[in-house]
Parts: sequence; C-alpha cells; structure tokens
Amino acid sequence: MADPRIRQIKIKTGIVKRLAKEETSYINEAKQQEQKIERLKAEAEDDYVIKKQETEEDLAEAEEYKVARTILDSVKLEG
Repeated sequence: MADPRIRQIKIKTGIVKRLAKEETSYINEAKQQEQKIERLKAEAEDDYVIKKQETEEDLAEAEEYKVARTILDSVKLEG
C-alpha cells in the first residue's frame, strides 16, 4: 500500500495548484474589466453605463473576495 502521507501531500499539492489557477483567473478578469471601463470612457459612453459597470465590478469583487476568504480560512494545512 502507498504511504498515507504521500497521498495527503498529493491532495494538498492539488489544492494549492487549483487556488493558484483561480487567483490567476481572478487577476485576469479584473484586468479585462478595467480595460472594458477604460474603453467605455474612451468612447465617451454614457456616464450612467460607466458608473454601473464600476459598481457591478465592486460588488462582484467584494462577493468573490468574501467567498474566497471563507474558503481559504476553512482550509487549514495539517502540520
């Protein structure tokens, strides 16, 4: 049989890889949203549309942050 410590290391390594991938995707999504807002400003889009985009971004970011923080706090590495 395989050593249970190795199995635990593989599981925890997978968790770290997944979290790193999620962080990268969140960063890329934030950059895309910023570019979208800048494009709207450059095109002299209606101020209402720009403010709505910024507000939705802030709300989504805050909600995603809360969920991510909850998940990270719930995951404790066994030492």
